[in-house]
Amino acid sequence: MNKYLVIGNPIEHSLSPKLHNFWIKVNNLDAIYEKKKINENKLADLILEIKKKNILGINVTVPFKKAVIPYLDKLTFESESTQSVNTIYLEDDKLVGHNTDIEGFERSIQDLKLDLINKKALVLGAGGVVPSIIFALNKMKVSEVIISNRTKSKAESLKYLFKNIKIVEWGKIPEFDIIINATSVGLKNEDKMNLDTSKVGKNKVFYDVIYNPSETNFLKAGKKLGNKTENGKMMFIYQAQSAFKIWHGIQPKINTEVIKILD
Repeated sequence: MNKYLVIGNPIEHSLSPKLHNFWIKVNNLDAIYEKKKINENKLADLILEIKKKNILGINVTVPFKKAVIPYLDKLTFESESTQSVNTIYLEDDKLVGHNTDIEGFERSIQDLKLDLINKKALVLGAGGVVPSIIFALNKMKVSEVIISNRTKSKAESLKYLFKNIKIVEWGKIPEFDIIINATSVGLKNEDKMNLDTSKVGKNKVFYDVIYNPSETNFLKAGKKLGNKTENGKMMFIYQAQSAFKIWHGIQPKINTEVIKILD
């Protein structure tokens, strides 16, 4: 039986096994997908398991998307550009790091029928998935990407990858068309952003990368103000679909059944 994993810390909230195992079953594959909580000192050993073919693929989540890079032989253009890896596979006996988060975010925005050309995007957070979101926003030709993070120096470090981003102090809410929560604040129901978005007006988009719970306090606040809201469920499904195709050579179907199993 072929084995696949998602690694992270924390990892309990991940619904990746539910989704991948559903697709594995539907496509009659002899495989299993599990989640594993690890510490950084175990990364090298675990990734080596792919070279030995004991594990055939790994998804990577917070906080290891950058930390895995030194253990890989090759990065795809997307991973190189963002210094972020969420999918690892073996190609010609070389360990390859790829980033399917970019595609996931972009396709979820397309689903919303949003045209972001010349629009302003405010991104909350500076870790994990943020480089992928900036990359996708630039690809969608936004006029400006503004980053706000509690630790300002972490936001500033993104300028090494993306020269044109603008950094604002945490708590300041500049003018925007879409605001994206890419922090982990919201994973727990009692989590509060402590940001005052009451004066942003209507006809904005509030997007939260978090998909479990399905409506964070951040999204509730946006909805209350009369704005369009979206969680990260479709981004999550699309990035998983892309990883599944890389590993199995099969494009799994996304239908109402798939969406329902993640509720």
